[in-house]
Amino acid sequence: MKKLLLASTILALSAGYTMAAEIKVGIILGFTGPIESMTPDMGASAEMAFKEASDSGLLLGGSTITAIRGDSTCIDAAAATAVAEKQITSDNVVAIMGADCSGVTGAIANNVAVPNGVVMVSPSATSPGLSSLKDKGLFFRTAPSDARQGEVMADILKSRGIKEVAVTYTNNDYGKGLADSFAKSFAAAGGKVSISAAHEDGKADYSAEVGALSASGSKYLAVFGYADQGGKGIIQASLDSGAFEHFVLGDGMISDTLIAAIGKDLNGTIGTLPGGTGKTADMFKDMLAKAGLKKGGAFTGESYDAGALIVLAMQAAGSSDRAAIQSKMMMVANAPGEKIYPGELAKALKILKGGGDIDYVGATNVEFNKIGEVYGSYKELEVKNGKFETIKVH
Repeated sequence: MKKLLLASTILALSAGYTMAAEIKVGIILGFTGPIESMTPDMGASAEMAFKEASDSGLLLGGSTITAIRGDSTCIDAAAATAVAEKQITSDNVVAIMGADCSGVTGAIANNVAVPNGVVMVSPSATSPGLSSLKDKGLFFRTAPSDARQGEVMADILKSRGIKEVAVTYTNNDYGKGLADSFAKSFAAAGGKVSISAAHEDGKADYSAEVGALSASGSKYLAVFGYADQGGKGIIQASLDSGAFEHFVLGDGMISDTLIAAIGKDLNGTIGTLPGGTGKTADMFKDMLAKAGLKKGGAFTGESYDAGALIVLAMQAAGSSDRAAIQSKMMMVANAPGEKIYPGELAKALKILKGGGDIDYVGATNVEFNKIGEVYGSYKELEVKNGKFETIKVH
């Protein structure tokens, strides 16, 4: 019997088939911390892609993906690095979907992922500084850089006739990067930032910060922070004191929990969030609805795409080896090849198994530049009747 099993294994391998296996992929997101209201649906969206591929029976000879979740905390670089080290050295994950916030993402990449040759695909780390990582081609992101978000936000304010704003930002890589990008673009568009001041997360009282911002005389306050932490506190303190009534929000603030916490006073608030409308967005919304997840949740499309790209790179390489995954990331994401939309991973896996090429479009119209980043589009949002509504796509 042993000889028969050995002979079958040799025959399968010589025929070019991969034996079915359990493949572990890490998911590192801030399941606690300043964006904890966003991350459950982000993680579930990536897991949808893993399940879709596993259920198809077409992935690497019938292999299945097991997701290993880890908490980045979003803000504690040491804790996030420890989580990644465990996943890579003990759990033996072959790639990481994540991380989320820019500071912890850079820490994981520099300290653990790159030294160990592990691909990372972040769905939400947007700091422009990540573009210059010495990543050896291992870091990718499906959310666009804040260099782009700053430009879009400046254009939106100009189109609305808003010529002056005060800016507050969370004191980390994400907040500082977006504040700098916006200030540069807003000045180029003829606008003025009257004051730009950092705030710390986790404080119980933001009245001093709001007082300094209000002294600038601006009517509009741009908040580049987190919906579950300091950004929310800044807005609440502004409303309580009457310092500001009009707000502009970066993507880290776009959460229904913010509206639930603040209430009707947020009506009229402007915001930006990566994403778009049209065929791919509608297809993905249907998938979210069937899975019982919130339609239009922040970074859910980017998370699904990050997970899908990891899976498709494995299939293209014919291996779940870490280096093999890296070698095919660009190929499956970009033209030429047959376009692949949300929910079509089985189709893509079949094409790749047969030696064909694919161009993964996904939920967010993925196309990588030479360093593995997307140009991306942004939704212009406005709070109307207690909901974020899409006004336009830029």
